[in-house]
Amino acid sequence: MTEDPTSPPTAQALTGIRVLDLSRVLAGPWATQILGDLGAEVIKIEKPGAGDDTRGWGPPWLKDGEGRETRESAYFLCANRSKRSVTIDMAQPEGQALIRRLAAESDVLIENFKVGGLKRYGLDHESLCALNPRLVYCSITGFGQDGPEAGRAGYDFMIQGMSGLMSVTGSPETEPQKIGVALVDVLTGLNAAIAVLAALQQRERTGRGQHIDLALFEVAMASLANQALNFLVGGTAPRRLGNAHPNIVPYQAFETADGHLILAVGNDAQFARFCRIADLPDVAGDARFATNAGRVAERDLLIPIVAVALKRQTTGEWLAMLDAAGIPAGPINTIAQAFAEPQAAARGLALNLPHALGGIAPGVRSPLRLSDSPIGDPMAPPTLGQDTELVLERLLGLPAEERERLRGAGII
Repeated sequence: MTEDPTSPPTAQALTGIRVLDLSRVLAGPWATQILGDLGAEVIKIEKPGAGDDTRGWGPPWLKDGEGRETRESAYFLCANRSKRSVTIDMAQPEGQALIRRLAAESDVLIENFKVGGLKRYGLDHESLCALNPRLVYCSITGFGQDGPEAGRAGYDFMIQGMSGLMSVTGSPETEPQKIGVALVDVLTGLNAAIAVLAALQQRERTGRGQHIDLALFEVAMASLANQALNFLVGGTAPRRLGNAHPNIVPYQAFETADGHLILAVGNDAQFARFCRIADLPDVAGDARFATNAGRVAERDLLIPIVAVALKRQTTGEWLAMLDAAGIPAGPINTIAQAFAEPQAAARGLALNLPHALGGIAPGVRSPLRLSDSPIGDPMAPPTLGQDTELVLERLLGLPAEERERLRGAGII
């Protein structure tokens, strides 16, 4: 592990691990943010003057201490806390040399350039791992390092469509729908972080790093979960069911007297209890509905009966009765209502991080809660190039006059 003697001792799980982040937009930055939350030092390399594309993906924009809008977008803030921003122009030979020196001092490198995109700069896996054999090098692409689609760029929306994910999302009466967030990018970031942690553990045994080849398309396909197996086992492509579940009934959204709720009956005992509180004795006594398999087979008959029953009372009344009976159910919140949930407040899910421009950068707390190596106080996402001087001086030992020359030449 690469120790930094200037860092204060902490109990975080990845203290002493340094991550060089050559990624941008969402999948790669999501992975490096997770590693940063766990205590790794993350150095984000950005192009001078421009930076990560998502810095400009607004509005909304962060406000500074005077209430004025900055050019720091909410999108950028969502995936870049607990990082240091260093501006280096990798298109210039001296910039490439600086990145190679940083890679030699790092444990992990994450990039999401197109296949072969970094080779011309001498920043590809083969070049950098020859320089630092202990380096764990993670490449995130749309389709992987080989195969007929390897050279294509991959974007979350496009991958949701190609993978079949959109074919099972939305109502049967409407066109296929994408998920409301770039979930394939987020899942790819999660898988990247998992793979990096596995590679670091392997390095403890072998002393060697390795190359991680991670593709959005493969992540999306793997994330089809039961729907992929419904096809592979049953031989029929699953269809869109709106808010219903292909393998469990009743497990969907229903209208109430004043809104909607989600009823998620998970087993036969729960269904029997639901029938009692919903005053459906005929349904409870009907052998066709006694098992989940039967309810799936008779979905079209059962769901209208349940729907009529749920319209008799309000969402609040139903949720109270269902909770008392131990039947999983919940409201359909707006995001504002979700943050207002007592559980969200009790667990401190909304972060308020002091920002370098003054004011507060909001954030969402990491869900990773470790008893012996808890996540510390995260840093607000950095401004563009905020840490260039600090990192080049501390890590590479570049004197002030050399940094000034590089800045004047547009290299940093």
